[in-house]
Amino acid sequence: METPPETPPEAEKQARQASVLVVDDDVYVRRSLRRILTRAGCVYLEAANAATAIEILGREKVHVVLSDYRMPGMDGVEFLRLVKERHPAVQRVLLTGQADTAAIEEAVNRAEILRFVWKPWDEAHLLLTVRDAIEKYWITEENDRLHQMLTARQVELERANRELDATLLVRTEALRRAAHEGRTGFDAIADPLAIVRGGCEVVRANAGFAREAGADVAQVPGLRCADHAFGALPCPHEHLGDASEKIVPFRNHSWLMRAFPFGEGVRVIVYKDVTREREATRRLFQGEKMSALGQLAGGVAHEINNPLGGILAFAQIMAQDPRSPEDQESLRLISDAALRAKRIVESLLRFSRLPREDERGPVDLARVVEEALLILQANLRDARLKVVRDLQPAPTVGNANQLQQVVVNLLLNAIQAVAERGTVILHTGPGAPGRVQVSVSDDGPGIPPELVERIFEPFFTTKPEGQGTGLGLSICYRIAEEHGGLIRLESPPEGGARFVVDLPAAPAT
Repeated sequence: METPPETPPEAEKQARQASVLVVDDDVYVRRSLRRILTRAGCVYLEAANAATAIEILGREKVHVVLSDYRMPGMDGVEFLRLVKERHPAVQRVLLTGQADTAAIEEAVNRAEILRFVWKPWDEAHLLLTVRDAIEKYWITEENDRLHQMLTARQVELERANRELDATLLVRTEALRRAAHEGRTGFDAIADPLAIVRGGCEVVRANAGFAREAGADVAQVPGLRCADHAFGALPCPHEHLGDASEKIVPFRNHSWLMRAFPFGEGVRVIVYKDVTREREATRRLFQGEKMSALGQLAGGVAHEINNPLGGILAFAQIMAQDPRSPEDQESLRLISDAALRAKRIVESLLRFSRLPREDERGPVDLARVVEEALLILQANLRDARLKVVRDLQPAPTVGNANQLQQVVVNLLLNAIQAVAERGTVILHTGPGAPGRVQVSVSDDGPGIPPELVERIFEPFFTTKPEGQGTGLGLSICYRIAEEHGGLIRLESPPEGGARFVVDLPAAPAT
């Protein structure tokens, strides 16, 4: 925007010469006024009639017109009216006689004259009138200049305001779009996420948080963790405290909680359900441990298998010779101990041995369970033991003998858990999509929580000394893993224990 010229100082305005046009048909009047006005420093212009004066106004810069009333042709009033219409900035003064008061009134109304001067005039009054007219011209001109400058400034300001409004509209739309994208991204995060004030008051949360808290998204702001208002999610104030990251077990889930500062007393809390990750890590660790122990067990079994065979053979040979009853009893105990050691070695060998691919084929877990029941029918004769069968087709691919060994081990554990005075439930059928299951449940005392993490460890057993090797569940774990499945322990609400073997279903034919 261009800067308009500054207003000239008052002294500069007064120093500039003003042009005065005298219009009178009397030559003596014009001469007299020329002498007075030139002496006063004015540029003097004259005309004998209105027509000549109008021509001069068209080509000269005139500040004040001093016109007689009575002139041939156009009178002074009509002439000054034309000056007002064509040159409104020129100041108008009427020269008139004492008898022309009506003309003065007409000139004021029609020509809007600034002053009038009586004939004959007083020189001082005349000069004062002319000076006032000149000053009025400068003031009017300055006002016009300032008005034009103000108008230009207003036009420029309106243009700037329009540009600012347009810029503001663009910025507002960009902010609105950014806010919408932020909210959309915030709500699109699958993990629960909340902005929390004062420890546990929710300022804003995403759909994942609302889902786990069991509340509508619109009702989440202002929610406080009281009476389990966060539903399945742990309260950050109670469980996370001032820490920035922590894994919190809560309601059968493991939540990784992370906190990020978001202003004074405000934090962003991000929840991540790491239950499956922790379980997978645990199974991976268990599998690596089982693999290492399997290799160790296989090596040990091979090393001691031959000496055991020799002990058993020599004990049987010595028992064929005539001996005292005491010696025969000792040899029988030696044979029993050797046989027991041989069974342990065979278990170790099975534990360490990987089945060949050609030993695998289609297997129905329901049939595997039926065959396991036949093997253990001597253990199931007690009338106080109740076996419930819930056997549905569960086709898989694997080694039938190894899967039968799993069921036999689990069934023996269940029988021992109920002490032959309870109920054992066998179930086979579909599991998750693409999976099948076999489960063995009992209503015994269950597994103590502090032992749950160790039950699949080799050589770990809760049975009295001499009644278990601690390899049964380890072998089951290894066999299930080799078949692309897993085995897990569940604690039913009604008590007891349930072991579930989950395996891949056989491909559809």
